[in-house]
Amino acid sequence: MLYAAYQTQADAMYPLREIARWLSARLNEARDGSDGSSLVRALVAVWTLLGRAGLSHRRPAFGIASVRLGDRTVVVHEESEDATPFATLLHFRKETRDEQPPVLLVAPLSGHFATLLRGTVETLLPDHDVYITDWQNARDVSLAHGSFGFADYVAHLIRFLEVIGPGAHVVAVCQPCVQVLAAVAIMAEGAHPAQPRSMTLMAGPIDTRVSPTRVNELAASRPIEWFERNVISSVPPRYAGAFRRVYPGFVQLVAFMSMNLERHIKAFVDMFDDLAKGDVEKARVTEAFYDEYLAVSDLPAEFYLDTVRIAFQEHLLPCGRLDCNGQRVDPRAIRQTALLTVEGERDDICAVGQTAAAHELCAGLKPYMKRHHMQAGVGHYGVFSGKRWTTQIYPVVRNVILANR
Repeated sequence: MLYAAYQTQADAMYPLREIARWLSARLNEARDGSDGSSLVRALVAVWTLLGRAGLSHRRPAFGIASVRLGDRTVVVHEESEDATPFATLLHFRKETRDEQPPVLLVAPLSGHFATLLRGTVETLLPDHDVYITDWQNARDVSLAHGSFGFADYVAHLIRFLEVIGPGAHVVAVCQPCVQVLAAVAIMAEGAHPAQPRSMTLMAGPIDTRVSPTRVNELAASRPIEWFERNVISSVPPRYAGAFRRVYPGFVQLVAFMSMNLERHIKAFVDMFDDLAKGDVEKARVTEAFYDEYLAVSDLPAEFYLDTVRIAFQEHLLPCGRLDCNGQRVDPRAIRQTALLTVEGERDDICAVGQTAAAHELCAGLKPYMKRHHMQAGVGHYGVFSGKRWTTQIYPVVRNVILANR
């Protein structure tokens, strides 16, 4: 019912958005490169915002065609190294013979596409051989491919690390820190030859009992049955994943935007003002951000409900009660994989201390194989994107990887 109502509204708005896009394009053509009158600029701003007043359900392009390696530029190719119906192991292969440490960047499966980490990939690329988990929009996965839960996510990580091979490093951003820690623990327990040499956990909910945020409190405020009844919906018949039960990406987006609604409203007001003043370049920066932010992806219902229950309600990992496919997850088994945790001082989604909790769990690691970095002045997204990520956090990540090659 929820998804059907959203689809009806989106269908009704589609013609208006298309007309708005057409009018905006025609007005820009009429200006022919000139600033135009203030009235024309205001009309362009109005039609541009109306044309963008909707969500996208397709993954944007990474668009990383090349990268600088020292004093030269090398071409980058996106290649699928492995794929399942639910995910692709995407490799950013560089045209170079330089040997660099392979890094698996684990993207969240939380309502956005892996391209949300485009900036993270761009920062890692000059020094590393980068792979990323490119999760499929669940509404495009046929029911014939079965369900996808927490344990399936962990199994995918182990499979992808096997494909990359021994000597890899893993970097997890946000939600999948829990799954990455579980996967590495399982691989360590079995003395798996492909267990990673280092594990970087960035702003992830390892133990949400530490300094609970509004997100944590909401997840713990109602029984899991309430979430299943109220936020899970079925994919409409028109899509490949027809009738699959999902947590719709637009619901997740609304939840996140409501946490900082004034900030988002101000961003759109500022974008209107920039367009009306003719400051197109400044407006494009905001447009580029929201092109990515408003591209939403549905989550399989099983995975969403598992995550809420395991990480936010029952705290199974920090309590030592997490099982994956019948195997108990014991982080104390990790002895060969160095650990780096990263947190943001102003993170209102994953508070300070929640990720650092991994150090106590990984009791089998020698002290010199553990490191924690708390970045002052950044919120959740600043941990993996923006200036402080590039200039202050990334050097720490790079050094940990280099020290454990």
